[in-house]
Amino acid sequence: MHSAMASFHSKTAPVFQKRYTEPSCRYTGINNGRIGIKGCGKSWRINIGKTRLFKGGRGSVVQCCSSSSTPSAEDQRVLRLYGKDHFGCLVNEYGWKVRRLVEEDGEMRKVAQVQAQAFHVPVALFNDLFFEFFQAEVLSGLVYKLRNSPPDRYACLVAEPASETQQEVVGVVDVTALRDEAVLQHLGGAEEYLYVSGIAVLNDFRRQKVATALLKACDMLSILWGFEYLALRAHEDDLGARKLYSNAGYSVVSGDPPWTSTWLGKKRRVVMVKRSNLRE
Repeated sequence: MHSAMASFHSKTAPVFQKRYTEPSCRYTGINNGRIGIKGCGKSWRINIGKTRLFKGGRGSVVQCCSSSSTPSAEDQRVLRLYGKDHFGCLVNEYGWKVRRLVEEDGEMRKVAQVQAQAFHVPVALFNDLFFEFFQAEVLSGLVYKLRNSPPDRYACLVAEPASETQQEVVGVVDVTALRDEAVLQHLGGAEEYLYVSGIAVLNDFRRQKVATALLKACDMLSILWGFEYLALRAHEDDLGARKLYSNAGYSVVSGDPPWTSTWLGKKRRVVMVKRSNLRE
């Protein structure tokens, strides 16, 4: 994946000292446009097409299977706070399924390898050595974010073949809750948003809708966490990446100052945002 495919930062996730207790609920998949969640004594279904944000806070207004009333504050908290083991499959489309990263050594190393291959800039001398250093830095940043972020503020999503006979991480994306004022000014009064970054796909699996499935999983996550907007950055001259994001519903709202490339010698980036709306 070209380095312009959404800006990658290994250690930019905000640090939160408070640890949240993960609820004993679990995500059970999508069936006929409904998200199934079971646990805590109740079974919930979120109608994707009719989900809206409840007034005064984050989280989706959902209907309990046994009641037509709006869930209690505690139930809304349960639906918003998911740990690494509770998502199951967020998206299963185009031959790929996307789920949350399992926090174990082998899988984290595989994710670091995928992102390092996508974002490493080759050097003339000692390239293999520099790559190993970069991959170690990516892994360190991933561990840091997983260990220091509440379960509804950061997630690393991984894509793998839908076939149960082939389990291999082929794509990765980071999703982080942020409050950057430079972005918020374009979001119509929103207090925070989900920032999509670090999109990476292995070379052998590019142009096979892996990135599209990852972006759709980000949409799903925004609904589950109750965020109205998603945002990302892309290099202005990376037309392929910008087309991918445009097809996923993102629109350009701002860009780096013109002198970024003239004075600093960096590629100019644009900010792209979309309103949370999972399309079936």
